[in-house]
Amino acid sequence: MQIEPGVVLMKYFCLLFSLCVHEAAHAATANWCGDPSARLLGRMSIDPRKHIDPLGTVVLPLLMMMTNVPYLFGWAKPVPFNPRNLNNMRRDPVLIALAGPLSNIAIALTCAVLLRIFFMLELGGVTIPAAEAILALLYGMIVINLVLALFNIIPLPPLDGHHVLYYFLGARGKEMMERIGPFGIIIAILFVAGPWLRTAMPIAERAVFFIITYGLDFQQVA
Repeated sequence: MQIEPGVVLMKYFCLLFSLCVHEAAHAATANWCGDPSARLLGRMSIDPRKHIDPLGTVVLPLLMMMTNVPYLFGWAKPVPFNPRNLNNMRRDPVLIALAGPLSNIAIALTCAVLLRIFFMLELGGVTIPAAEAILALLYGMIVINLVLALFNIIPLPPLDGHHVLYYFLGARGKEMMERIGPFGIIIAILFVAGPWLRTAMPIAERAVFFIITYGLDFQQVA
């Protein structure tokens, strides 16, 4: 099976950028909630050097691309925060957790709007330099960010969704979540490889595709 270096590089750029924004969003929200720990560690930056996790940011994504896995995902180093510094020790961990997936959704929607503008310009007869590369980049950003959002809302530690679930759990539920912790990422990967993305991604893609195409007549595109 032939692997195109240009495609691999483009996909990896999309993933790396999206992971950095995801972690920077966690750090910025933690700082806004009263804890500067991540900011002081330089984690509010989108500099990849601040966020790279050797397994989740390098090895796993490259292996997935080399084996043509349908949906690319990964993770970066978790952003630390000190609950004692937060303005609200019960609510703020949820806000910090949600900031990551919401940043990915924001990137996907922004790229969807840019794709809509792209097609509107095409319909208007405007010639766009490197149109095919731009189209591939924007589409890649949409898909990867939707996958990252869906992956991270899985309610298993250390993923963001577990902080949201943790908010609603009683003592016994929290204890069970802590026991799952060491195996959470493995369970999440198996879950993603199973029904989760195959069920959720088509729905998310249709929603974004509606934003891109609503009101456009593609029969007019040359």
